[in-house]
This record gives sequence, C-alpha cells and structure tokens, in this order.
Amino acid sequence: MSVIGKIIAPNVSYKFGKLGASILPAKYKRTYFTYTQELSQPLDRSPEFVTAKEAFEKCLKSGQTVFSQGAAATPYRLLDAMTDVGVSASMRDIKVVHMHTEMDAKYVAPECKDIFRSVSLFMAANVRKSVSEGRSDAIPIFLQDIPKLFHRKIIQPDISVIQVSPPDQHGYCSLGTSVDCVRAALVNSKIIIAQINSHVPRTFGDAIIHISHVDFAVQDHIPLPEHGGKGASPEEMKIGQLIGDNLVEDGATLQMGIGSIPDAVLSSLKNHKDLGIHSEMFSVGVIDLVKRGCVTNNKKKVHKGRIVGSFLVGNQELYSFVDNNPFIEMLEIDYVNNTHIVSLQPNMTAINSCIEVDLTGQVCADSIGTRMYSGFGGQVDFIRGAAESVDGRGKPIIAIVSATKRGESKIVPMLKQGAGVVSTRAHVHYVVTEQGIAYLFGKTLRQRAYELIKIAHPDHREFLEKAAFERLKCMPAP
Repeated sequence: MSVIGKIIAPNVSYKFGKLGASILPAKYKRTYFTYTQELSQPLDRSPEFVTAKEAFEKCLKSGQTVFSQGAAATPYRLLDAMTDVGVSASMRDIKVVHMHTEMDAKYVAPECKDIFRSVSLFMAANVRKSVSEGRSDAIPIFLQDIPKLFHRKIIQPDISVIQVSPPDQHGYCSLGTSVDCVRAALVNSKIIIAQINSHVPRTFGDAIIHISHVDFAVQDHIPLPEHGGKGASPEEMKIGQLIGDNLVEDGATLQMGIGSIPDAVLSSLKNHKDLGIHSEMFSVGVIDLVKRGCVTNNKKKVHKGRIVGSFLVGNQELYSFVDNNPFIEMLEIDYVNNTHIVSLQPNMTAINSCIEVDLTGQVCADSIGTRMYSGFGGQVDFIRGAAESVDGRGKPIIAIVSATKRGESKIVPMLKQGAGVVSTRAHVHYVVTEQGIAYLFGKTLRQRAYELIKIAHPDHREFLEKAAFERLKCMPAP
C-alpha cells in the first residue's frame, strides 16, 4: 500500500481522553517527546475517518467552543452536521467562533437559540440578522490581532472545524483558500475535525498541515462557494480609473479586497509595470494582470517575486489560479496585516471602501447606525501601514461611490447615530469618489470639509456646505 493509502485508510483504534481531550490512538500519548502542536511536524498517528455526523457525536458537548474556518474554505457541511447533532441532543451554550463564512449558517436560526451562539470576528451576511436580534455576538478587532485571541487563551477552542486538500505523498494537506487566523486556532484546539475535499486548492506558505494532526477526517468532495462576478457600475469604473491614473505608480505594492471597486481599479492597471500584491485577500482581477506581466512583485524586499495573501473568496478561475502555484504565498493574518510589515512594502498603496465618511474625514465601515454590518477587517492595518511606509511613498486610500442607489449621500455631515468609527480622521489621507480625489492629510477641519464637498455628488453639495457651516461655525475653505 502507498503512503497515501496508509494515510487515507488507517486501521487504528481510538480512545477518548477525559473532558474532551484530543483523540489519539491508544498507544500514542502526547508527551514532550512525542507530540508537538506545530502543524507541519509529522506525528506517529492517523485520523479516524468518519462521517460528519459521527465526528460530532463523538466529541461535541454542551458548553464547548467551536472554531470554524471561513471564506471560501467554510466547511459548511460539517457545520450543518454540528447543528443537527447539537439540536438532536438538546445541547446548550455552544459558542461558534469564526471570521467571514460563506453559505447558510444554520446554527444561528431562531430555533437554535440557547444551543449555539455565533461569535463573529468579522461578520458576513449569513449572521447579520441574528446579531441584530441579539442571538449572536460580534467582536470588534483588527484582523492582525485575531490570532492573539487564541495564543493568549482569550478564546480556547475545544473543537476546530476546517476544510483541507487531500494529503500529498508526504501526508501534507493544505488549508487552501483560508489561512488567516486558522493556524492560531488549530494549535490551541483540543480536537481538529477536517473535511478532506479534492476541490480545495493546494496553496503554499503557512497553509500546510500534516494529516496526523487531524483527529477526525471526513471525506466530502464538493465545489467551494463562489462569490462576486457582478460588473462594476459606471461610477465604480470612474473611481477605478481615477485611482489607477493618479495614485498607483509603477512598482507599487497593492492591497485591496474583492468587489466592484477593487476590480475596477485592477482593470485600470493594464499599462502599469512591476506591480506587487501584499493583501489579506485579492480577487480574480489579479490574474489578468499577472498574465500581462503587470504584476511581477520584483520590487519587493521581502517575498520578492511572490503574491502574498491570507484568505480568498472568488470564483473557480481564482481557485484554479492559486492551486499548486508557488507564485502565491498564503500567510498568517498577524504577519500579512502587521502594520510594520505593510510599511516595508515598496510604494504601498492600500485601497479600502466604507459605508460613509463624515465631513471631518471619519470613516464608518462596520455598521449602519447601530446595526452591525461587517467588522474592522484589515482597513486600519493597511491604511496605517501605508501611511507609515518606510520609503515615504505609501498611499492610504478610501474609495467610495458618492451616493447610494437610493440617492443618499455617502459623504455626510455627521455619521449616523451609533455608527462606529473604523478609520479615524487622523488615519485618512485620500478619499476617492467618481467625482474626484480629496487629499486630507495635514488639512484643517474646514479644509477637509471643503475637499470632501468637492467630491460629493453634485445633488448634495449645497446641503453639505450648509451643514458644514452649522457644525464648524465657519464656511469650508481651501
């Protein structure tokens, strides 16, 4: 039998330790000499192959904390099985901790109240309703700080639920599209349940985990969730053009997320040279720039010649692009988003969006009034990192369409009551709408109001000017 055969079909009996200790073959005990939490270190043990339901029947208990991988790697089939087991056994007080997850989150349904409670480190649409109704929680936190929650034992997972690629000839799986805070959770978890899925791309960097660290393995080969693909509006295309033509230099290192505005920016860079990517996530628009030779990463001092990311959500084209591709390094979020590491990138150009900006430059990106919408994410990590760039050429950019689809201005006299400030007025340098570019660094409050009103939608400029006078007791001026 091949090594793979031995790994995939182990013939080992398993025992439970006390109080949900990690499941190990009876003859192997975790000691200083025989066990390490380093996920790349092979251990003399194998996982137990079971169904998703069996995995949770063996280890899920009331009062536990379960961590789930997120983004495109969300193991939603395992989470559905967890929900079914918890409900059928009438369990109570199970916390489910996660970043952005895809697909339906059945564990936040009203009928699961008191059984499961979601704790979001960055919210997705599937938990917004339950958070607003008080059945789920959200933790405001910078992405770069999330691993500290696990290392400092603020969050202590009893079970971690992940999705990985099949093991290679050496027994190594890949975390694929979601490294972010996953490694920090895994090395601090008592039990690891892994869905082995041939659709998970094999990525490099911090993504590797040896199969021997998995306690229960579930084989389930299903396509990953796909996200995005909506075409950019004329306003978003104009924003992309303004940023590409005026703020992105040849040799710049880019950070941007997914969505219409990042895609519009990428589409405007087809004549740029020697671009680099250092971003918590990136979209399918990067692929065309790589093929054209626009993205080379050869101006970087570290990770030279490599795209650096931490998690992905996209389409199959993106997943195929990163699969077994050494041009891509998927690294832990406390490194990728570390402000100092960001500041070391050449011409660091950070492009982020938001919900609204007030006339002094305060940015709300995580809530609509008191209603939580997403989270802090990596905006401040990169906005500050770009501002602190060691070469003095970084550009922190907030990009936003000037008005909503209902015609409401996104540049406002004051943020909505209860709205959270993600990037402070001192963080913000550039604000870009389809109407133009406002540069706020070093500007007084009335100068800021003047610059922001100039890039507001024309229908709202008179109102904003009057509101600025009421707030500042003087007219906006250059």
